[in-house]
This record gives sequence, structure tokens and C-alpha cells, in this order.
Amino acid sequence: MGKRLRGAFVAIVLAGAVSLPIAAQQRTQGRGAASASRPDRIAGHPNLNGIWQAINSANWNLEGHAAAATPVWQLGAMFAVPPGQSVIVDNNGTIPYTPAGLKKRQENQAGWPKSDPEAKCYMAGLPRATYMPYPFQIVQGEKDILFVYEYAGANRTVHMINHTEAPVDSWMGWSNGKWEGDTLVIQVNGFNDLSWFDRAGNHHSDALVVTERYSPAPGGNSVNYEARIEDPKTFTKPWTIRMPLYRRLETNAQLLEYKCVEFAEELLYGDVKKKPSK
Repeated sequence: MGKRLRGAFVAIVLAGAVSLPIAAQQRTQGRGAASASRPDRIAGHPNLNGIWQAINSANWNLEGHAAAATPVWQLGAMFAVPPGQSVIVDNNGTIPYTPAGLKKRQENQAGWPKSDPEAKCYMAGLPRATYMPYPFQIVQGEKDILFVYEYAGANRTVHMINHTEAPVDSWMGWSNGKWEGDTLVIQVNGFNDLSWFDRAGNHHSDALVVTERYSPAPGGNSVNYEARIEDPKTFTKPWTIRMPLYRRLETNAQLLEYKCVEFAEELLYGDVKKKPSK
């Protein structure tokens, strides 16, 4: 928890470093793209400031899937798997696992939901944090860009000028970014091997490299998101997911605090608590 608190503090400091005009934009972003308080461009680049969210079933399974029951039968239809189309744009919509990688996915599926890092309130990693059923915020100044995620209080800084190597492997990796025309391109590496891509047990190793592309669509209220996945330890070749992200437009849209650890304490520490003290 100490690391999470330090990460949240860094996020607050970085967000505070963004100029006051941009902070004013965020306060009025829910009033629509026509709001005069949010300019179309910052330092010559598209203005991505705002709160964004995916609307799909990718967090259940990146691959195409039918509706299905889950082991949580007590909740009936409230926690059943919704059907969804694949968001994978190559390899016939499937993930090109190595035999060992496919076996590991099957083991993950057999242990679900307890085996899923999401159940334990661990940070989601990338690209999963983008399409979980929770919003995230982009704070864009003239230099570095901050991403803040509602789920588990995760955040990351995209280094736009001083590109450096990850000092240590982590859940959210290390992000170096650049602009290619109006598209924000972010290469993320330095991951640990603990996060999943979805609730279907799709996974990766510490060799994962994710190349993200955020391309604003006409109108300013949606972004075409693409993530290329490379991991030679787990997959036979690179593969790509693609989906739209939508700007939250309600008045005073904001991220709310979601401290989910308290809901996972029994799952995380139940075995320890039940052991008799010596």
C-alpha cells in the first residue's frame, strides 16, 4: 500500500504542475466539445484532456465470446459473462499463443475468479486499464502527459521529452511517448509478469512491450485506440487490438475514489488470518 500511496502523491503533484488554463478545461469538459474553455490543440497537438471510457466487453475477454455463466452462481444473471466481439484485428481475431502460453491461460481460467489480479485489487497493467469498466483521465500539458485510472488508483506518466529506461519492472510499466502527426504514440515496457489482459486468463510475461496509439476522431469526443502486443516468451507473433474510447460528457464529469483493497482483504489475507498464532 505504501507504493500505491506514493504513486497517488506523484500523480497529484504532476497534475498540479499542469497550467491553470488546462485545469479549467477539465472542470468544464462535461459540457461538450463546443465548450470555449477547452481549446482544440495544445502546443500544436490535439487536446486529449478529459475523462475517457471504453464501452465494450473486452475486459471479460479480448477474443470473441458467447454469453456464459460464471462460478459466482449466487448472483445469477448479475455476474454472467456478456457476449462480445473480438477486439483483435489480426490473426483471425485470436491470440497467437505458444503452446506453453496457451497452457498457462487454461490454468488461469481454471482458477478464476480468485486467480484474476483484478479480484485482488492489483493494478490492471496495460492495455487492460484502458478498457476496464471504469473511466480514466488524461492530463495533458505542453510536455509530459499523465494518465490517471479510477480502478485501484493507478496512474502513469508518459515521458514525452526525456525518454529513459524503466528503473524497475512494475504493474503499469514505463511509458515513453511521441506525436506522429495528430496521433499520440506510447511505447510501454518494463512490466512485471503478474497482470492479465482480461477476465478470461489471457496473460503475458515480463518481456511484454505494448505500443499504444491514440488517434482523435472528428468531433473531439472519441479517440481511436490501438495497442500492438509483443511478447516472444508468450506469443508466436505480435498482435493488435483496436477500439474506440469515448469522452465522458456529463456536467462536472470527474474521477471518483475507488479504493478496492478493502473489498479484497478476505481474498488477500483470509488464509493468514485463519492460521492459529503460535
